Amino acid sequence: MKCVNIPETNDSVELYILDSAGKETLVEGCEKMWGEPSLLCLVFDLTNEQSLANCTYWMERVRAHCKGLHVPGVLVGNKSDLSVRREVQASVAKEWAQSQGLEYHETSAKEMDNCDAPLLSLAQAFYSFYQERREAIQNLSP
Repeated sequence: MKCVNIPETNDSVELYILDSAGKETLVEGCEKMWGEPSLLCLVFDLTNEQSLANCTYWMERVRAHCKGLHVPGVLVGNKSDLSVRREVQASVAKEWAQSQGLEYHETSAKEMDNCDAPLLSLAQAFYSFYQERREAIQNLSP
């Protein structure tokens, strides 16, 4: 669980994060816990082109689980500190993310560089969705 403050408000969003680490054995358990996920965070390794290619499989899996409903989210390229070993260019990853309706971020978990940006994007997306739903419900009352 990660609590993220929403800038310029007094509000925060609690993100409950389920990590399958791309392991098939963990995915089935995670899918049972997903219910209807509100957000999606796909992380791939910038030093491994296949890692980005695998994101297509995970997106298909999420879409099948969510029965076609759009789930906002982020694509995160990790290991930006290993620029010498980089196999995936930012432009390629960003284009793929946009084609899937995701925002794109690059991070280095090792250096703790830009690690909060994807979480803030997710929290803001959820907050906006919540605010829209709240207004819609308020407009229903006489």
